[in-house]
Amino acid sequence: MAEQGRRLFGWLPVAMALGAIVFLAPRFNLPIGPALICLPGAGAAAWIFRNRPPLRFQALLMIALAGGYLDAAWQAARQPPMPALPTRATVVTGRVLAVETLPPRSGEDESGRRIVLAQATFETPVDAGMAPLRRTLRLKLRDDDPASPKPGSLVQIRAMLRAPSPPSFPGGRDLQREAWFSGAAGSGYALGMLTPLNSRSSSRLEALRENIAARIEATLPGQTGAIAATLLAGETGRIDATTRQDFSASGLAHLLAVAGLHLGLVMAAVAVSVRALLTASERLALYWPCREIAALVGLAVGSSYVLLTGAHLPSVRALGMAVLVTLALLTGRRVLSMRSLAVIALAILLVSPVAVLDVSFQMSFAAVMGLIAGYEALREPLTRLRGEGGMGRVILSHLTALSLTSLLAGLATLPVSMAHFGALQPWFVLANLLAVPLAAVWIMPAGLMSLLLMPIHASAVPLMVMGWGIQIVQVIARTVAAFPLAHEPVPHMPGWGLFIVLLGLCLLCLWKGRARLAGLVPIVVGLLSIWLVPRPDILVSPDAGLIAVRAEGVLQAGPHSSLERLTLQDWQQALALSVGILPPDCLKGLCRVTVKGQTVFLRPKDTSDGAIPPSAQDCQGVSLFISASPARNACPGIPFIDRFSVWRNGAYAVYLRHGAPVLISDRSWRGDRPWVPAIGSHGMPNLPLAQAE
Repeated sequence: MAEQGRRLFGWLPVAMALGAIVFLAPRFNLPIGPALICLPGAGAAAWIFRNRPPLRFQALLMIALAGGYLDAAWQAARQPPMPALPTRATVVTGRVLAVETLPPRSGEDESGRRIVLAQATFETPVDAGMAPLRRTLRLKLRDDDPASPKPGSLVQIRAMLRAPSPPSFPGGRDLQREAWFSGAAGSGYALGMLTPLNSRSSSRLEALRENIAARIEATLPGQTGAIAATLLAGETGRIDATTRQDFSASGLAHLLAVAGLHLGLVMAAVAVSVRALLTASERLALYWPCREIAALVGLAVGSSYVLLTGAHLPSVRALGMAVLVTLALLTGRRVLSMRSLAVIALAILLVSPVAVLDVSFQMSFAAVMGLIAGYEALREPLTRLRGEGGMGRVILSHLTALSLTSLLAGLATLPVSMAHFGALQPWFVLANLLAVPLAAVWIMPAGLMSLLLMPIHASAVPLMVMGWGIQIVQVIARTVAAFPLAHEPVPHMPGWGLFIVLLGLCLLCLWKGRARLAGLVPIVVGLLSIWLVPRPDILVSPDAGLIAVRAEGVLQAGPHSSLERLTLQDWQQALALSVGILPPDCLKGLCRVTVKGQTVFLRPKDTSDGAIPPSAQDCQGVSLFISASPARNACPGIPFIDRFSVWRNGAYAVYLRHGAPVLISDRSWRGDRPWVPAIGSHGMPNLPLAQAE
């Protein structure tokens, strides 16, 4: 323990993250009393054993664990309740927070638009006189709407609204939890034209971002301009599904989301340019601290860049690291260390402990942790490679460093990517080796130059130069995406599998000595969990509108509407299977399917809405009855899932084992948590309740 030294500080954010997970993961609300008792007790122990480092460290770990638990509980408790959204078309009045451009739909050239509304009110008899919502709404505008709303303006529009969707299968992505902590109330789409009530703009930064994106789009049309708008203004909505698929399959998806890489490139370009200008003068080079000035200017420009692109979590994390790196340069300390990363992680978890479940948080810290640990282990070989040779050795060392950066960051984030996106990209090192240097020496410098020249309307030439570089990266992405096995789907990784993978990665990167290699064991076990856990044999959507059976290596799905398309995509990704159709009898109404030796009675389509029950002969020899309509006590004595079952309990997953089938519902999986709506609940009424209520 003593030989670990300051490295032990890196375990404090790990303990705090564990505390947050202890609150967020269970299926019931745990009491906060034990944590409240543990926190002062651990603090007293840390003071008592302040001269005994091992015991003091254990006390600090308990403080971080209890603090993470209490912080997560407080963050969940202070969120405003979910409002009751109108179930019919209604007129919505609210203030525009942002205007987002959506990628064009398949077969269309025009992009859609979406507005984010705050302080919304509804013009319905039930909500008359309501206070403005404390949560936001996202509304897609009509394609033929000519209105150009500005951030901060008050608008009115007739729309259909919907609350956040429940998970499409037990253990799937929880959009309701994400909405609870993000402050969202729901989404919807416009039925009429948007009516501006005033044109006041209160967000100059958002208006600036939109103006920059519009200028980029005017100079660089198509997806090249969409990528440029993402890199320079954080406007990701213009990127279509085909481009995202190409970049994802080639391992270049991180280039489409402003994060640490982009901030590092911006700060490096500014710092190198400023230092070169200062050292061009002999007097300034001799008497001025050129390196420190260049670092401060780079930090200032980097901070502006983060604000301009929306201050998303990965870029905020990277900015925090950049602040610590700059302070280290100014004070003569080590530039990059696990201690700096731990400080930033603690700060983010203290502000928002639920970030531990966010994919961007996990991938960002996994990548940086892998880079720091990897370069620490390979410092001596890289130094020997560079040596004191000529230009050839310098170029070789830089190419090796670029390759290692892509390899280390890619390997560290690969399990997280597999868990959240259900895909393996084996060619990511090659794609990044080609694309990242282009972004560093071509794309981002040209983009920065265009931003500097936009106030004098001279940004066209650098934008065109930037566009040429982006087009080369697009070709790289398309080419690598076409390689064999470029995008191999993998089944859904259970939560405990990802948990032990990340714990193993922390042990591998944070611990000193050969004992760190023990971290490989949980990493391997976590990866194998993808294939070790049983997979459901039958899935039923949250509204029973879609039923699918896993048989013969295919996910056989029943008839469904376009509203179930996303649910089917989630199932396909979770099971890593191609989609087929149920037997023809199922498309007509009642049918029997045999899976793993058990007979299941399906009714995926019912024009009578359950009024005509199946006969007693139909129910013979059946292990389970699944109906998209009410079962109405059909097949007595046989387990069933029907429309009322999913209304009460959400989506279902069925595991057919020897004996009775095992039914797992979304409600039994998530339990009773603040973000899980009660049975039959549509949200908190928007008017104050009466005294008796």
